[in-house]
Amino acid sequence: MRMFSEDQKAKPQLPNRESRSKSDSYEDLYKKFHSNPELSGQESATAELIAEHLRFHEAFTIHEKIGGHGIAAVLRNGPGKTILLRADIDALPILEQTDLPYASKKTQKDKNGIIRPVMHACGHDTHIVSLLAAAGHLAITRSSWSGSLVLVFQPAEENGQGAQAMVDDGLYSRFGIPIPDIVLGQHVGPFRGGNVTICNGVMLGAADSFKITFFGRGGHGSAPDKTIDPIVMASSAVLRLQTIVSREINPKEEEAVVTVGSIQAGQAENIIPDQAVMLLNIRTIDEKTREKVLASVRRIVKAEADASGAIQPPTVEQISRFPLTRNDQVSTERLIAAFEKTFGSNFDSTFPGSSASEDFSILATAIGKPYIYWAFGGIDPDIWDDAVKNGKYIAGNHTPFFAPCIQPTLKTGTDALCTAALTFF
Repeated sequence: MRMFSEDQKAKPQLPNRESRSKSDSYEDLYKKFHSNPELSGQESATAELIAEHLRFHEAFTIHEKIGGHGIAAVLRNGPGKTILLRADIDALPILEQTDLPYASKKTQKDKNGIIRPVMHACGHDTHIVSLLAAAGHLAITRSSWSGSLVLVFQPAEENGQGAQAMVDDGLYSRFGIPIPDIVLGQHVGPFRGGNVTICNGVMLGAADSFKITFFGRGGHGSAPDKTIDPIVMASSAVLRLQTIVSREINPKEEEAVVTVGSIQAGQAENIIPDQAVMLLNIRTIDEKTREKVLASVRRIVKAEADASGAIQPPTVEQISRFPLTRNDQVSTERLIAAFEKTFGSNFDSTFPGSSASEDFSILATAIGKPYIYWAFGGIDPDIWDDAVKNGKYIAGNHTPFFAPCIQPTLKTGTDALCTAALTFF
């Protein structure tokens, strides 16, 4: 991310007291969400707290348990456009090490029954509260706009399943949610708090994750000639997979990342196992490159197994798939003009795009509608400026040290959502 200017002025203002919970300010509410994160697909308490807060605004019709723990709330406010604002609500299996007084100490069983530490290491707690604050502001100022406002609090973003699950569960049919004219979303990131950035084009890349199993023949470590070693097989594949980017991708026209994040095989040093399991993640920014890389992965793992004399071909199981996030050009141009007025020099429209991924776009593409996604900063401006000046490290998303400052982060996220919604009503 580029460094932005120091001007922190932004409009509209953070929602006033009338739009807040009777017991919590939005900052207190943020601390509550941050201290009580929940893993993908298990966001029951998070969803209950969101619904509880939304009920303070009687104008909203609230629908719960959509595609798991998803929530959709609708405010019908006369004729006009239908605008959907989305926030994701799940957390990650990471042990928080921020030393914040409201740091998470929660644990939760994952899908395999293993107890994991849980942390909002991707900032989804910020997304939740920014959307709740924006909802409150838009509700109490509804005399100034006309149309239908749809809020979607989406579960299971981290595994890429939540948006599709909500659509498949009848978000736009069974629950009677009005079809939006445009879908809007945002993400907090490790750059200067108070700033907003966007790309008119591919904002985020596609991501594909696979579980690859290599099959060998196990045996005693003293008799390797009687075995077919799947660890050697997998290790050779790891090295060869790195050549996809270095030798098959055009460095001037294409972009890809191939990461082997895990290899698991064997339990003892003197036993050659019969299987090795590899977890692989691939990120690309266009469909042509995506298909090219996926074909290369399949070719390489099969060839390495054949070269080792594997007793059967490796299995390649897709465990997650995230689409490209490509902002609608015409709509984004309109939003850029609005953000320039709201954020001034704290807004940058030349974001180069990121290889990070999201399932947000499915909420729009499933019904053939345009969408826009942007990012806003979460790092305390003084800390950011000092880090840039002195070359210091700043922890980003998905690390145990990611700690967005409460302000101006919440104000910026709220202002961006309000500005975007009012731009299209």
